[in-house]
Amino acid sequence: MACKNDKATSTKSVVNESDLSTEAAPSSDTNPTQVFWGDTHLHTDLSMDAGAFGNRIGMDEAYRFARGEEVVSSTGLKTKLDRPLDFLVIADHSDGMGLFPAIVNKEEWAVKLDEYPRWRKLYDEGKNSEMALDIIFNFSQGNFSFKTNDPNIMKPVWEDIVAKAEEYNEPGKFTAFIGYEWTSLIKGNNLHRNVIYRDNGDKAITQLPYTNEDSSDPEKLWENLASYEERTGGKVLAIPHNGNLSNGMMFMEETISGKEFDEAYLKKRAKWEPLYEVTQIKGDGEAHPFLSPNDEFADYENWDFGNLDLSTLKSDDMLEHEYARSALKIGLKYKASMGTNPYKFGMIGSTDSHTSLATADDDNFFGKASNVEPSKERWDHPFVKAEKATIYTWQTVASGYAAVWAQENTRASIWDAMERKETYGTTGSRMQIRFFGGWDYEDNDLANLVEAGYEKGVPMGGDLNNAGSKSPTFMVHTLMDPISGSLDRIQIVKGWSNTDGTLEEKVYDVVWSGDRIVDANGKVPSIGNSVNLEDATWDNSIGATELKAVWVDPDFDPALEAFYYVRVLEIPTPRWTLYDKLRYGAELSKEVPLTQTERGYTSPIWYSPK
Repeated sequence: MACKNDKATSTKSVVNESDLSTEAAPSSDTNPTQVFWGDTHLHTDLSMDAGAFGNRIGMDEAYRFARGEEVVSSTGLKTKLDRPLDFLVIADHSDGMGLFPAIVNKEEWAVKLDEYPRWRKLYDEGKNSEMALDIIFNFSQGNFSFKTNDPNIMKPVWEDIVAKAEEYNEPGKFTAFIGYEWTSLIKGNNLHRNVIYRDNGDKAITQLPYTNEDSSDPEKLWENLASYEERTGGKVLAIPHNGNLSNGMMFMEETISGKEFDEAYLKKRAKWEPLYEVTQIKGDGEAHPFLSPNDEFADYENWDFGNLDLSTLKSDDMLEHEYARSALKIGLKYKASMGTNPYKFGMIGSTDSHTSLATADDDNFFGKASNVEPSKERWDHPFVKAEKATIYTWQTVASGYAAVWAQENTRASIWDAMERKETYGTTGSRMQIRFFGGWDYEDNDLANLVEAGYEKGVPMGGDLNNAGSKSPTFMVHTLMDPISGSLDRIQIVKGWSNTDGTLEEKVYDVVWSGDRIVDANGKVPSIGNSVNLEDATWDNSIGATELKAVWVDPDFDPALEAFYYVRVLEIPTPRWTLYDKLRYGAELSKEVPLTQTERGYTSPIWYSPK
């Protein structure tokens, strides 16, 4: 059992970890041999929306839960991860940091706010959702009567955040990063970034978090981060929130101020934002069927409704500038024409949970916010309800986790791996994925995967160039999560920029389980679905515990900019909605999915002829 709460338990098909093969040869001391699991995007009661939605637990519970201790949720449920996380970033919103506790405690500054009587009345009447949505809608449209970056209010809260990270950080055992979420909103269009420090508290404490009140322009955030590094000698990076609520603004082809990209902008974006949050509770952001019609797996948990507050609904022309795969292709275009790729990012997943509970496990899914923690009715609860559309809680996703290949479990080692993009994201499974690119890999290198991988090529996040007459070869290896679904297939996704500036992509099935044969359309047939809807179990016999291969690009053109990343698919397993249905006897509507296909996405390896 991966996780459980005190209301019910779930039943899974389990594979013993001892049955899984491991890499045959150790790497040198300088190469990472351990994968660390974490969440870079967790909110506690300090975030004004999280508190308003009913979160009544804070940083202590968040750290204890992530470390594997049992805690009691805001709605009184006992919960625990039986596989602790290795690292955590409590990324509370910088704007209005500590606002909700101040309202609850009737602090003098909060009582003076014009909005206080309205919010306090909703709070006293137990109308958490109405209060939270009122806060979100007015903040997203810039309608607050007060400044959300008052240093006199922020300073004690930031000091507490830094102090808690220092308290719970245990080098070699558990990493508590210092961080926050810069909550950029432009008329409801979500451009949030999670800011993560490599540093300890002595440096991080010297500068308050940057806010949307300061500016909603990412270039101003980067200036702020540069100022911090120059003044302290520290290190910091920013991770964009998945872009499906940005209405085409996350990966635009002009600046926020409407200017064409110049070389300075391209370099700054590539420097400060080395990673991208490709999957989380509010939908998956790898690909979209409209953009990738030949990819039968591009329809996973897409959120294409509108922006954050649904003040503007989605149109097809926005999608290209919201999804990871299309953004990676756009980046190649700039690399070919201007010499720098602004969208040269690695992949991670994280939760964006507002419950203080960092779990992406379907059988232990506590929802986006505390008003939709496990219950019989939560599936039908409006997540966002606006005049133009409604998003329901059943459409939220138990996703995702960040996986990092690093030498040790410390701030410095994990942060450095993030900067070099030796990372991958999953939708909740803890599958192990290795991905190397080079020019000379052979099948027998799989027996010494790590040693050969680094010696003869580069890992995920790396670069290849100067092809000469060779096509690149790639080594891929995946071990299944022993308590999740077995492995269906490993795919390599390629994107490239043609000499005329057009952008293309192709998904290759590299290796798959069983004896399936590629069909007439060049597709590997479905593996099937073994989920028993009566008891939420499944049969792992239809997949593999391990998949690995050496693959050569059959369509390589050495003159074209290209990227390659791995997508790993599991067999279908129960979705959180099925667990709720069985635990509580919930009557779900027919449109609610009960199964899902968990997956992982690696950071790309880029090829450049220059």
